[in-house]
Amino acid sequence: MRPDLFELFDLNADLGEGFGRWTLTDDEALLSVVTSANVACGFHAGDPSVMRRVCDLAAERGVRIGAQVSYRDLAGFGRRAMDVPAGELAAEVAYQIGALRVFAEAAGAEVAYVKPHGALYNRTVHDEDQAGAVVAGVRLAGGSLPVLGLPGSRLLDAARDAGLEAVPEAFADRAYTSGGTLVPRGEAHAVVADEDTVVRRSVAFAVDRAVDAVDGTPVAVAARSLCLHGDTPGAARLAARVRQALEEAGVKVGAFA
Repeated sequence: MRPDLFELFDLNADLGEGFGRWTLTDDEALLSVVTSANVACGFHAGDPSVMRRVCDLAAERGVRIGAQVSYRDLAGFGRRAMDVPAGELAAEVAYQIGALRVFAEAAGAEVAYVKPHGALYNRTVHDEDQAGAVVAGVRLAGGSLPVLGLPGSRLLDAARDAGLEAVPEAFADRAYTSGGTLVPRGEAHAVVADEDTVVRRSVAFAVDRAVDAVDGTPVAVAARSLCLHGDTPGAARLAARVRQALEEAGVKVGAFA
């Protein structure tokens, strides 16, 4: 039986990526399409007012709220490589989850999962120490929150070892290496800009559990959630196209169980 016929396929997007008067993501439009919202928790973007507004909107629309935790790098949007001691990183992850939890609960919802952002996300693919620190931070924040990460990453291994649910995800608009990792943003062709290609890849992730790498090599990607970047130009329109294509392909779109 094809996996898309019996599993829910989650659509997540990075939201709340604004600060003060600066706005990056069209949160309201994206929340009408996605099933999970990765909300910036103040370390790479987001401030209390933005976090509260996005949580209120997500709760109203039945969208699951996730904490998108990051290195403390507001100026670099969380995309600069950093070396943070494991104990400090665990505390900072817990701090971010706790901050978002206040606004999620005030909206009548909850923080339902955790996903690292940017440089932290990429670092935890291979770095066992940093991956373990993120998971330690999740545990420190209390509860047993699921963790989103790249299939085969140290992060998902650490989550499983700690008894947390490990949720593998794919990226609709990011190029892959033949090894199944994301092409670094500083390299050519790291971001897939053509909308038709993004839509086609999205369906392939859900139905075939695979994608073509930048060198044309087929790569298996067993994902339960698909990330649609909220800072991409026309992100809301593209997200709507992706969801429509998935549903037309027989994919059951919904938050991961």
